[in-house]
Amino acid sequence: MDRSKRSIRGFTLVEIMVVVAVIVLLAAMAIPGILRSRMNANEAAAIASVKTISWATTTYRAINPAYPANLSELTSSNPSYVDSVLGSGTKQGYSFVLSGDPDTFNLTAVPVTSNVTGVRTFFVDESGVIRASLNGTADVSSNPI
Repeated sequence: MDRSKRSIRGFTLVEIMVVVAVIVLLAAMAIPGILRSRMNANEAAAIASVKTISWATTTYRAINPAYPANLSELTSSNPSYVDSVLGSGTKQGYSFVLSGDPDTFNLTAVPVTSNVTGVRTFFVDESGVIRASLNGTADVSSNPI
């Protein structure tokens, strides 16, 4: 057979453009959901970390005469009460700040990048009640979760 009688089949430019348009449309619908799921996971991890630090702080106080002044005291003690990642103050998109004195402590968890790594901020003190806020930093007057 000579070349002129053979039919060469392939995709036309229009067909390729339709496929690309469908892929872009599907991605546009899926990406916001994926990002929201990531933010929810970060917030759930932050709540778990707040619980861990609260427990560690209370346990530290049961053995020592005062609450720890900061997170580094929870990691540098022997045995350590929290792991080095959490003790560094940043974990899974949240920044944790612990301050304490002999009779009280407070811990705040704030998203590293607001509306990207998390929306809510969290707070806990020696009462053990975790509180959250959508507007600004959570404190003792914020709603409990």
